[in-house]
Amino acid sequence: MRKVLLIDGSPLFTQFLTDKFKSEQVALESAESKRDAYTKLITIIPDLIIIETTDIIDTEIQELLEKKSSDPNARKIPIIITGPVIERSSVANLVQFGVVKYFTKPIKFDVFFQSVSHILGASFSMDTTPCVLDVHLNQNIIFVELARGLNREKIILLKYRLMDIIEKNQLNTPKLVLMLTNLSLTFMDITNLELLFTNLTADGQISKNNIKILSLSEFVKDIIDGHPEYYGYEVTDNLGSIMGSLIESRSSSRNINEVINNRILETTDDASTGSIEMRNVEETPAEMEEEGTVMKVAVVDDDVVIRKILQSTLNTISAETFLFPTGAEFLQAVNSKQQFDLVILDIFIPDIDGFSILQGLQRQNFETPILVYSQATQKEAVIQALSLGAKSYLVKPQKPNVIIKKALEVVNGQFHN
Repeated sequence: MRKVLLIDGSPLFTQFLTDKFKSEQVALESAESKRDAYTKLITIIPDLIIIETTDIIDTEIQELLEKKSSDPNARKIPIIITGPVIERSSVANLVQFGVVKYFTKPIKFDVFFQSVSHILGASFSMDTTPCVLDVHLNQNIIFVELARGLNREKIILLKYRLMDIIEKNQLNTPKLVLMLTNLSLTFMDITNLELLFTNLTADGQISKNNIKILSLSEFVKDIIDGHPEYYGYEVTDNLGSIMGSLIESRSSSRNINEVINNRILETTDDASTGSIEMRNVEETPAEMEEEGTVMKVAVVDDDVVIRKILQSTLNTISAETFLFPTGAEFLQAVNSKQQFDLVILDIFIPDIDGFSILQGLQRQNFETPILVYSQATQKEAVIQALSLGAKSYLVKPQKPNVIIKKALEVVNGQFHN
């Protein structure tokens, strides 16, 4: 059985991962402190480490990463970090510690698990049904809007999101409005509907009498009426009556439409502080692959074999490579504001030589570090490349470990030639 070590996971994130991994036959071990983490790390030797943090420059995290990197048994264990928004340069610096993905919170769970399954070499079962599930809070009323379709993963996630909102906002008597007005349902959806209705109580933290369901579907009403465990849920097609039963008595004299607009369209909950993104955002496979990428490297070389070798080499540290067979194509990408963390540049390129590319980038104050990788062995070539802004120089060919070491040195600002 594959093993995953979770470090500093919040209670709800830990519970969510525990349930998901259990269903996928993956063992999850949790370390509640960074001091405890290293002991567990060297004891169980996991297949993957997941770190949830609010501060990536935390001293204890840095110490843990350094100890892990210096341990021959733990050095090669891949790490996924979920944390706050940080500079791209800071993300790229994490590669040296074995970090293969960095997800900015709140994470998109489908992209997250796609990365986890790829790293573990496992195939996770994921419901790909298009779905929009939006959750927000106004005062003590939680609004849940579900549209397009019923996605089982999203429905499972809803329980944890509701528990998170209740805990974070210290809601003593939470009330919930579920809106299913933009949803076409059939008997094929019964299982997911039942799961949805069960999860609305957030493990008993929301009273069934405080749950109101807005739906135009008789099918939904029949399911609620036919299940004794859903007794107390109110289903109606009138939003005004729902709000009238939920808002405080002191608001009863206000115009009900104004109350509806204020309660539904505004939010008093900061959705960005959660661990996991609830709202479904449809992305292309390429966008999903890019999500969480730690280092982006541009390879500029007219030799297809060299490009493929460098791509394969950089893949071992989970870097995303962008291959450019001509100088013109690379400069076009730069001018279109495509961002890279490192450029590996050949000198002998037929259309635009490497020196000319360096000159042009220098005039633009191009800040991305450049590593020249060329067959030119003359001292003059090295000096010229460095004088034009290259951070380091490697003579072809080199072993993969040498290329990786030099690439990480350049990204981390340790320029040795």
